[in-house]
Amino acid sequence: MSAAATPAAAALPAWLRALVPLVLALGIGALILAALGRDPVQFFANVLNRAVFNRSGLQETLVLMAPLLLIAASLIVCFRAGLWNLGIDGQFLLAATFASAFAAAWVAALPYWVAMALLFLLAAAVGAGWAMLPAFLKARYGVNEIVSTLMMNFLGFGLSAFLIKTLFGDPEHPAPQTTMLEVAERLPRIGETLVHVGVVFALLVILAVHVVMTRTGFGLRLRIVGHNPRAAEHAGLNVRRLTFAVFAISAALAGLAGAVEVLGVRGVVRADWHPGYGLLVVPLVFLARFHGVAAIAFVFVFAVLSIGGESAARRADLPNDFLLIMMALILVILAVTDHVASRARG
Repeated sequence: MSAAATPAAAALPAWLRALVPLVLALGIGALILAALGRDPVQFFANVLNRAVFNRSGLQETLVLMAPLLLIAASLIVCFRAGLWNLGIDGQFLLAATFASAFAAAWVAALPYWVAMALLFLLAAAVGAGWAMLPAFLKARYGVNEIVSTLMMNFLGFGLSAFLIKTLFGDPEHPAPQTTMLEVAERLPRIGETLVHVGVVFALLVILAVHVVMTRTGFGLRLRIVGHNPRAAEHAGLNVRRLTFAVFAISAALAGLAGAVEVLGVRGVVRADWHPGYGLLVVPLVFLARFHGVAAIAFVFVFAVLSIGGESAARRADLPNDFLLIMMALILVILAVTDHVASRARG
């Protein structure tokens, strides 16, 4: 890289550095499509026609955004604090399992909004509780949270399946699953659409997280801990307590994502279901540079690719794995652009 290029790269605004990996990945994806004999313009036009310009498709895109936005908020909290909560998928699934297990009975026995509020609180508590062991190991013994939270994912998947097959299973259904929450009893829809109020809730939550992390003293303390834990200790901050707080908040948000998905869309959790949203959202949060508003935009793009890409891939006679290739390209290009930007700043 030339000396003239270095200052230029350093001067690139953050939003442009965030867009570069996405644009390059789409460009490389277009080249791959062309090499396979498919029309890239038609492929991406089919994506947009299905997920944006089609009324029902756009509604499906917005509905898919709800759990992804809450997971993005969860990741923003931990990443800004310099911690890695990669156990989100386990927290999400266990919270969804508990919420689904009690949903039908509570909605029948309690006033609707009281039941829903309790179910969301239950999901948040389950998610937060599942993260306490990695939090303790990190705060007390300095155990790498990447390893511990990933291991908790496998435990969470197994425990969810066990509970559904034993305590939480619906005895009237042959397949192992929780009791179905009827469509009429799920989160209310907005007007005559498929979009439920959980989408609005998720938008408000991620905006609130952005404000807390960027405009409050609590957020400042978390950023200090994430930037330099030793300096934070010398400044009198209780790093252990903040570590527990970060894991609790992050995992509670992951639990809320599980509640939104099961109470708003699915109405049931089956023993073999774990969508793996957590690891899918990680690159989106990095693309957004941990910025809440930018994360909304990238989650929307991902939802469009997910909803429209399946139809487009089918029309182009391609496997759905092509979308995973696109996400992998974004990750690789993100790493490269970050490296170039860091060298330019240095």
